[in-house]
Amino acid sequence: MADRLPHMLRSDARDNRNRLLEAARAVFSEHGLDVPMREIARRAEVGPATLYRHFPTKQALVEEAFTDELRACSGIVRAGCADADPWRGLCAVVTRITELNAHNQGFVDAFLSSYPGAVDFAAHRAGMLRSLALLCRRAQEAGSLRADFVLDDLILVFMAGRGLWATPPDVRVAAARRFAALTLEAFRASPAGTALPPPARVARAAVNG
Repeated sequence: MADRLPHMLRSDARDNRNRLLEAARAVFSEHGLDVPMREIARRAEVGPATLYRHFPTKQALVEEAFTDELRACSGIVRAGCADADPWRGLCAVVTRITELNAHNQGFVDAFLSSYPGAVDFAAHRAGMLRSLALLCRRAQEAGSLRADFVLDDLILVFMAGRGLWATPPDVRVAAARRFAALTLEAFRASPAGTALPPPARVARAAVNG
């Protein structure tokens, strides 16, 4: 019995940690990073003391909660940069990251450091931006990306895409794809006449809502 007690305590601690991370991902995704720590503890059905025992600071909690998203974002950038066609690679990056960000306001806040005191993703962000800068240069040299494009334009797009989380869930993916397609048309060196994805009907959803 004495041997089982430490094992049970460790199991309870793991369960509490997993519940806290699950609650944090859900709350941050829905409301961004401004949510109080006590709200996360309440959602996880644990006391504040348990939360702070596992995650002494919000920074530590955010970093752990967004590990999967950061890995996914890095994978999207690597795959796009590895494409032999730089314009196709850039299109894939913009579209997939826009879709990823549409579902998670908190990750966008943390990655863009728009939340004061958020986890510092500077090293990851800097590495990805260096890779994207090279990809964009290749696309410009190929004549696909407009010559006056600068990397800050891409950051502006990701910042603007933060608002996609506010669209109704049933149109969020369509809205993200439409937004990405409109962005890429603006970035394209010359009009291609490519049909846009179906509209998201955001206005109709807002009126009916």
